[in-house]
Amino acid sequence: MNIKPWKSLRFKMLNLFGLSALASAMTAGFLVLFAIAAYKADFPYFASLLLLIRDEIGFPVMFTSTCLVFFIFYLFMLSRSTVQYLMEISKGIERIAAGNFDYRFPIRGDDELGVLAANINAMTAQLKQSIEEERRAERTKVELVTNVSHDLRTPLTSIVGYLGLIEEDRYRDEVELRHYVRIAYEKTMYLKTMIDDLFEFTRTSGGMGLRLTPINLARMLGQLAAQFRLQFEQAEMECLLSLPDQPIFVDAEGDKLVRVFENLIVNAIQYGKDGRRIDISAWRDSGQAVVEFANYGEPLPASVIPLLFERFYRGEQSRSRNTGGSGLGLAIAKNIVELHHGAISAASDHGRTSFTVRLPLARQQEM
Repeated sequence: MNIKPWKSLRFKMLNLFGLSALASAMTAGFLVLFAIAAYKADFPYFASLLLLIRDEIGFPVMFTSTCLVFFIFYLFMLSRSTVQYLMEISKGIERIAAGNFDYRFPIRGDDELGVLAANINAMTAQLKQSIEEERRAERTKVELVTNVSHDLRTPLTSIVGYLGLIEEDRYRDEVELRHYVRIAYEKTMYLKTMIDDLFEFTRTSGGMGLRLTPINLARMLGQLAAQFRLQFEQAEMECLLSLPDQPIFVDAEGDKLVRVFENLIVNAIQYGKDGRRIDISAWRDSGQAVVEFANYGEPLPASVIPLLFERFYRGEQSRSRNTGGSGLGLAIAKNIVELHHGAISAASDHGRTSFTVRLPLARQQEM
């Protein structure tokens, strides 16, 4: 911040010294005039005191001493507010050092002290924000470990339990043995999926680099719909595509974008079976490519919408293996979309639940 020369602290101090010197000289001069008038008025005791002072120390020394005394007095009085402000800043710094990061200095004036107070306020606010972010990161780490431990323990306990039955030969026949093996295998695959999702979530949360290439979204969505044809048939659902004739290009990493759309399709199949239909649409809108996945059935409560993209969030009825995944699919999708400088959102009303992905169009299609 540039401070004008006449508002600088140095100029104010020089001005303060000058005013103190001028005021002390005028006061001493006034006293001299008063003494002369009193002497001429022939006040006996006062006249004798003046003659004694003149004979002992001399008039110049007396005048200089008087000026010095009044200079110190005026300097103290005129600089009192500045000194108090400095003391206030010092005490405020002590409060901040003690951990009170909500304290803010009052800004008095636009000199160096005012700038110092403003800079300390800005530094304190930034420090408070950094500490809060560090605390949130620590809480996030604890929550992540807790959730991972809980979600991994459940299938692992089943695996250990069924393998223990096999190890102890606690099965009636080969049919029951194969049943135990199948359950252990399914739990193992579920555990692998959770570990893979956790690894992917950790990678995408860390701001990983992307290898961007032009991707035709319309073609990618058509290919994904064909690949999921068997899953749609098994869920007794119909997939309706609404794609433009012209290609929609975005700069993206293909594998990562496929992961986003696969998660949204799987999510629509899992939670939209009652609607018997999935709509996949794509279009351009204000320099962005928009992709929407919609399923039909019971709408989601409004309170649930903001939580959908939180890690490990799953509806209370989706904790089972049949409907609930690792709880990281939508969180991973959100991370990947944001890495591509896009946005993902959800909406649900009137029996229609939709997830919308917005991505910047490739440079050649922005116009």
